[in-house]
Amino acid sequence: MEEKKVTPRGAYPHVKVVGDFIFVSGTSSRKSDNSIAGVHIIDEMGTKKLDAYIQTKEVLQNIDNNLKAIGASLKDAVDVTSFLVNMNDFADYNKAYVEFFNRETGPARTTVAVHQLPHPDLVVEIKVTAYKKNEAKE
Repeated sequence: MEEKKVTPRGAYPHVKVVGDFIFVSGTSSRKSDNSIAGVHIIDEMGTKKLDAYIQTKEVLQNIDNNLKAIGASLKDAVDVTSFLVNMNDFADYNKAYVEFFNRETGPARTTVAVHQLPHPDLVVEIKVTAYKKNEAKE
């Protein structure tokens, strides 16, 4: 059974290829069924715990899946911009991030705090620029 893909929530592509550069739109931890990874209901009142570690892992996996769909991967990432709703989540975000990248070979990175993201349960969004030599041009 083929996995259902997450579709953009607006008039933009997940991935835009321009020459040898690949631009990945801001990506969240939203799943194809529109649920959000890293959201835990912790009591009968519906109180939620939003897990930045799980959300970051899901975001980076979503980005990798989008890159793989065009023959690239996170290994091709050269620049990452991350948006956190709360900088108190930085440690959990960073813990997940290093499972995908390392200091010596990973991309350049900028992490900024933002007031909010498109859904109240989202705590992190990431956009990526990748570079992969387009073999078809040669």
